[in-house]
Amino acid sequence: MKAMQDECAFFRFSTDGLPEAARAKAVREFYERTRIEPLEVLPDCVVRVDITKFALPGLGLMSGMLSGLRQAARPRGSASGEDDLFLGVNLRGSSIAQQCHQELILQDGDAVLATRGLTGFTVTRPAPVRFVGFRIPRGAIAPLIGRLDDAPIRVVPHRSETLRLLVTYVGAIIGEQPLDTPELQRLVVTHIHDLIAATIGATRDGRAIAEGRGIRAARLRAIIGDINANLGDCALTVAAVARHQGVTPRYVHKLFESEGLTFSAFVLSRRLARAHRMLSDPRFGDRSISSVAFDVGFGDLSYFNRAFRQRYNATPSEIRHSAVSRHLSETGGRSI
Repeated sequence: MKAMQDECAFFRFSTDGLPEAARAKAVREFYERTRIEPLEVLPDCVVRVDITKFALPGLGLMSGMLSGLRQAARPRGSASGEDDLFLGVNLRGSSIAQQCHQELILQDGDAVLATRGLTGFTVTRPAPVRFVGFRIPRGAIAPLIGRLDDAPIRVVPHRSETLRLLVTYVGAIIGEQPLDTPELQRLVVTHIHDLIAATIGATRDGRAIAEGRGIRAARLRAIIGDINANLGDCALTVAAVARHQGVTPRYVHKLFESEGLTFSAFVLSRRLARAHRMLSDPRFGDRSISSVAFDVGFGDLSYFNRAFRQRYNATPSEIRHSAVSRHLSETGGRSI
């Protein structure tokens, strides 16, 4: 296991570099070494594991791909004394969740909510499933959801708005931002607790708390992702983003205002930054400056030139010339 911080650790394990015949043994050895929740290899199935697990105060988070395996959660009050709440999300693929005599089929986007109970539970993935799973102490989320008894496992359907926000938020955190300070770790854990509580049924007061913390942060993340994906659209507007996210334009404005930003200033900044990266990359050296400007969403070349110079204290041509000169110096005049 590789430590990130005293309070945050992670490991990654993958069988992708192994021949199929060696994967089952590698999975058994991995379980013996790490003592995570038991993993059972399924007969006559192709085994594949490619997972990353984060351990933070009050949160276990695992994401990746599993195939040909049954994953088990130990019963409550077992040797480790664990008493956790689990939420597992099928991002893509089909899984079977079982507890006692109950069996649930999870399809793309569905999630399963489970407590350990007196028997534990299992999730079976005969074919490849891309997933993200959350494990939190029940006491950590109780203030938001009230008393949580050992209820049967249940499906949280993919239609859930807060489930979608949770998945988007976690994807952004894992993919973009290292959790390299205790303060950031605690903030992320709080937001995820909020989103899970809202997903599984927070109390009225708990929902109000979650709306002001985790849900707001997740919606902002989702909106920023939407903007980044559509920067090249000259017609990108706050109304279009709000419509796609299912909120009002005023709500979008308020989210940016809470960060000391405006929607238009944020979009402009992202467009200029993307143009700067392209102009600084010799691989785009054959693209005209006007083509770069239009590709990142500027419909007016003169406005682009003014905004670019104001931001970087240099013209687009000067940035490109500097990048080309630097590349020729580093490669001895050879082209890429």
